[in-house]
Amino acid sequence: MPTDTATATDTPWPTNTPKPYSAEQQKIPQTSSDLSGHWIDVNLSEQRLYAYDGATLVSSFLVSTGTSAHPTVTGTYAVYVKYVYTDMRGPGYYLPDVPYTMYFYQGYGIHGTYWHDNFGTPMSHGCVNMRTSEAEWVFNFSKVGTPVIVHY
Repeated sequence: MPTDTATATDTPWPTNTPKPYSAEQQKIPQTSSDLSGHWIDVNLSEQRLYAYDGATLVSSFLVSTGTSAHPTVTGTYAVYVKYVYTDMRGPGYYLPDVPYTMYFYQGYGIHGTYWHDNFGTPMSHGCVNMRTSEAEWVFNFSKVGTPVIVHY
């Protein structure tokens, strides 16, 4: 017989891990020469993120990308979701309120970083870590659909 009394149940923590859009939905350009408007270039060898408007470099920032154990993916993608703040978790870590997060492929994203200041050195689990103020700039520069090219 049902009761009107609420009872606690164990439920898993919700995850903010977004679902990627299909390549068709993202309308990803094939090369940087196909790009117009705002786009992002992440150079893993230089540990730098470059923000472009067409062929014009607008700004660049020192970043921290994935380690050899957790490499950052390479390829041409597009921002598919943005969060001013989101929680991130994975094997061995939980990071609440990660600022200015922009996912570009599965769980890979560009975001602000408050837990280290070692930019220029690969040390993430695959994401592109930035100083929070610089991530805010890139967040405001970008929109869903902004191309992201990641390469060595």
